[in-house]
Amino acid sequence: MQHSSKPPAPPLLVLSNGHGEDLIAARVLTALRQQGYDGSMEGMALVGLGTGLAPVPGFRSVGPRQQLPSGGFCNQSLTGLLQDLWAGLAGLAMGQWRCIRQWRDAHPQGVVLAVGDLFPLVLAWCSGLPYGFIGTPKSDWTWLTNWGDTPVADTWHRCKGSEWDPWEWWLMGHRRCRLVVVRDGLTARGLRRHGIDAMAPGNPMVDGLVAEMPLPADLGRQRRLLVLPGSRLPECLINLERLLAALPRQLAAVLLLATGHQLDPHALTTVVTGQGFSPCGSPPHAGSRLAWQRDHLLLLWGPGCFEAWLSWAELGLATAGTATEQLVGRGVPALSLPGPGPQFTPGFARRQSRLLGGAVVPCLSPQQFRQTLAQLLGDPHHGRALGRRGQRRMGSRGGSGAIARLVRQRLLFPRGTINPTALSSWPSPSKAHMR
Repeated sequence: MQHSSKPPAPPLLVLSNGHGEDLIAARVLTALRQQGYDGSMEGMALVGLGTGLAPVPGFRSVGPRQQLPSGGFCNQSLTGLLQDLWAGLAGLAMGQWRCIRQWRDAHPQGVVLAVGDLFPLVLAWCSGLPYGFIGTPKSDWTWLTNWGDTPVADTWHRCKGSEWDPWEWWLMGHRRCRLVVVRDGLTARGLRRHGIDAMAPGNPMVDGLVAEMPLPADLGRQRRLLVLPGSRLPECLINLERLLAALPRQLAAVLLLATGHQLDPHALTTVVTGQGFSPCGSPPHAGSRLAWQRDHLLLLWGPGCFEAWLSWAELGLATAGTATEQLVGRGVPALSLPGPGPQFTPGFARRQSRLLGGAVVPCLSPQQFRQTLAQLLGDPHHGRALGRRGQRRMGSRGGSGAIARLVRQRLLFPRGTINPTALSSWPSPSKAHMR
């Protein structure tokens, strides 16, 4: 009597191109494990150290990793590119390419999942293996909202009907590319006009943010502003200093400073006290590590408290990328104050605002920052309207599981059938979204 045996799952190599991409990849891979995938799961962080991928069950990092000066944003300035090249960008990219080819030779039945933009997509194609692509940074909302802020780029995208470029269409339409997922239905529709079978089953960025810490009674009687200076050093401290300096002296509020654990408390204290804050002694609330006071402003620092504090905030003060999108995904508007970069420049801030439907208001001077802050705090109805608009742009929860199912059905086990109508998708574009 013959016994049927389950065929071994093909090995999976994940290429991730930044902090936000690591977060998205980690949530999709975790969902993939929960859905029963038991194959080898390895990954390469193309930007940074890839710490966001570490919590995935059974995941192993491969390939060279290096923290470059631009933090992965060398495409935003010539200075950043030159600094990265001096720090070894070319050698790092060559080492990553060689590692992918070696992985291909060791796993001829493997598949590759690229998460990010053109660079991981090119490397996935260079592997010679079947590949899938989760395109995270580009959305057609950016050129359809407030058209005219960047007229040359907007005209170019309008002529194409998509923010993705022809060389990216070719890579996404290649016979070895089995899966293309983008961040929203509008962008997927633009790619489908060019023959790309793109889908938008949901946004992993808004998954997982469900834990809520009860709001202390005394904080409930005060204005609560979530401060998100970003994760890249030293830009994080420079951004924080500018945000604190721009706050009006007469403001009475609690500032919830949410950062990663990598921030040095001595460097942080130097920045905070330099802006006139004095230590408060023991932090008064669960989760916070240090506290400072300046006039009627109480500043609490909670490394790793972002998700717990998210539900407390009525407004964000943000110079971050991924964390700002997650905040807006919960319906909370934000103000930004772009600086010298390398990430959070005025161009990045404008693009982020357009992507999120104006739910993040970029302020190009401290004076504009103070004026807009007073307007939003004085008109909560307007703030809630901005938050709802941004929440629609970010989409609904469940994207991690939906994308994981697509990875199984189209990339790992392509003989399986798929019913596109069974997949949830984001709301269709409407004029209300484009205001």
